[in-house]
Amino acid sequence: MLARQCNSDAQTFRPTVLVHGGAGAIRDENVANARLGVKRAASKGYEALQQTGSVLDAVEEAVRLMEENPMFNAGYGSVLTWEGDVEMDASIMHGAHLEAGCVSLARDIMHPISLARLIMAKTPHLYMAGEGAMRLAAAQGFNILPKGALVTEKALKHLEMFKTNSNRTQGGQLYGPPGTVGAVAIDACGNVAAATSTGGLMGKLPGRIGDSSVLGAGTYADNESGAISATGHGETIMRFNVASRILTLVQHGNQTMQQATEHVLQQMTKRFNETAGAIAIDHRGQLGIYFTSRRMSWAYQQANELHSGIDAGEDVVEIVGEAPNV
Repeated sequence: MLARQCNSDAQTFRPTVLVHGGAGAIRDENVANARLGVKRAASKGYEALQQTGSVLDAVEEAVRLMEENPMFNAGYGSVLTWEGDVEMDASIMHGAHLEAGCVSLARDIMHPISLARLIMAKTPHLYMAGEGAMRLAAAQGFNILPKGALVTEKALKHLEMFKTNSNRTQGGQLYGPPGTVGAVAIDACGNVAAATSTGGLMGKLPGRIGDSSVLGAGTYADNESGAISATGHGETIMRFNVASRILTLVQHGNQTMQQATEHVLQQMTKRFNETAGAIAIDHRGQLGIYFTSRRMSWAYQQANELHSGIDAGEDVVEIVGEAPNV
């Protein structure tokens, strides 16, 4: 993979890793842990960017940490299908030459995002799903967990609550962790990447696939426009092609990334009465963070500044150890 290389005449960017932990109805008692989880993920991704210089490493490592955290709807925290199983979707994309890997219906592995990257790196395909994807994972040395190992007692309780409550608005996001997890990153040369991972919607029918693994909807990265990871009501995000619409406004509509993200998500919510959120970095290094849901946990690190938020308009800044340039 050929990434953009810096030289003495090239514009340099502030290396940044921006993550989200899902948009939806985050309960008050979960706010502190959700904030801590996204801050740790942003820092982990930024550390990987410093160490390897790879935006792909940065977004993968950030997402992997959230897949291990039961606070989030991905990996170990995944919500359950109607039949009580875990089926996960993920995608990862590099903006230099638009390489990507997507996976759906992943089962019994902790890190679907790494399987998505494996599909990108080790196969001639872009998108794999179900049994074939899992055979590839096993052949490539993934730790295949015992069947049902990702099904927690907490998730089973939330599924039962979902089944017995007739008020299932916004895909049942009141039950279990909301949304999806994701990360976007830019390096000093302007290379961008995006990654998204999810357990999907609580109580979904087996075999359902959402936006997180669909390029142009829940994930996209292009050095000429930017990188996006979306979260929220997957069917609506796909119908509105959220990531592509945002990047089009940035590239051809003379809007900032923040303006474009707000515009598209507001349009989507007005048209479909469903909510979503997105994090984004454009080709100039400008950020976009916005959600139409009640809350969305997010964080990003630039040099020694670590920003985070959950409620609308919130931006808490902490100073961390001095970080060298990548």
